[in-house]
Amino acid sequence: MRTAELSPDDVVCEIGPGLGSLTLGLLPAAERVVAVEVDPRLADQLPRTVAERVPQLAQGLTVVTADAMRVTELPGPPPTALVANLPYNISVPVLLHFLETFPTLRTALVLVQLEVAERLAAAPGSDAYGVPSVKAAWYADVRRAGAVGRPVFWPVPNVDSGLVRLTRREPPPGDRTATFAAVDAAFATRRKGLRAALAGWAGSPAAAETRLRAAGIDPTWRGERLGVADFARLAATDPVAAG
Repeated sequence: MRTAELSPDDVVCEIGPGLGSLTLGLLPAAERVVAVEVDPRLADQLPRTVAERVPQLAQGLTVVTADAMRVTELPGPPPTALVANLPYNISVPVLLHFLETFPTLRTALVLVQLEVAERLAAAPGSDAYGVPSVKAAWYADVRRAGAVGRPVFWPVPNVDSGLVRLTRREPPPGDRTATFAAVDAAFATRRKGLRAALAGWAGSPAAAETRLRAAGIDPTWRGERLGVADFARLAATDPVAAG
C-alpha cells in the first residue's frame, strides 16, 4: 500500500480483484474501493470474503461485474486512484481506457508483464520506447515502481512482472485523437524515417516532410526520437498552411 501512496479520502478503482487479497489491503487505506471483476463467480464471492475478514470495512466496498474495457461509468463518487493487477494481454488498452474515461484519476499503480512495464515507462530514444510509452505519457508521468518475482503468484507464471506508477498531469496542447493517429503511424514501421513512416498519415512522403518541417522535426528522424509533446505539435500542424 505504501507504493500506491493512497490517502484516506481516496476512492480506489481496483480492476480484476480476483479472490480479494489486494482488496483487503486497499479497504483500510482508502475511503472506498470500487472493484471491477469480469468473472461473475468471483464478483459474487468478493463481498462475502470482505464481510468475513474485515466486516467493519465491508460498507466501503462496491463490486461492479463487468469487462473493464467496457466500463464507462462507476457507481458513487468518481475514482481518484487506480490499482490493478492487469491481465497481460490487455494491460495497455485497459490502462489507457481508464485514464481517458476517468479524468478524476490522479494516480495509478498497475502490475503488468515486465516487458510492458519497461515499455510504459520508457523514455524517448530508448529501445523499449514506442506506442505505449507515448500514449501513457499523454496522461501522466510514468515510472517503474519495482519488480515482482514469479513465486509471489499462484500458479507461478512463466513471465516476470513489474509495477508501474502513473501520476496524472495536464496533457500537451493539441488533440488526443489526432496525436495518437500520428503516433500509430510513426511506429507502424519504426525502422523507417518519419518522412516515409508518416506518408500514409499525411497523404504522401512530400506532405509528411512538409508537416514535419513545419513542426520543427527533422524528417530523417525515427519515431522513437520524439516525445509526446513533439507528436502533439506535429498533429496540430495545418496540412494546408504547411503545404
